[in-house]
Amino acid sequence: MTNPEPPPDRLEILQGTLDMMILRTLQWGPQHGHGIGVAIRSSSDDILQIERGSLYPALHRLEKQGWVEADWKLTENKQRAKYYRLTRAGKKQLAVEESRWNRFVDAVARVMRPA
Repeated sequence: MTNPEPPPDRLEILQGTLDMMILRTLQWGPQHGHGIGVAIRSSSDDILQIERGSLYPALHRLEKQGWVEADWKLTENKQRAKYYRLTRAGKKQLAVEESRWNRFVDAVARVMRPA
């Protein structure tokens, strides 16, 4: 059995950009995993949809790096959830990632639109 094709308007995320988007999302305050996924999806006008199988390993990786910290809390629906927050080191890493991203976008733009 083969996997169905993703919707034509859905984009695959480049390696490394998920971490940057998670850090950016947490810049506005602590959030649980599902909320992070929803925030990324809604801010991308539903084009970027982060699967659980990608989101939670990324959150654990960021936690291991010391860029996010987490605590168990109750959600609005009284469910226990792990809330992630950006650390000072995470804020620094976000600045590094954004700089790299901007250089990457500029380089691709130069290739796609030569003078």
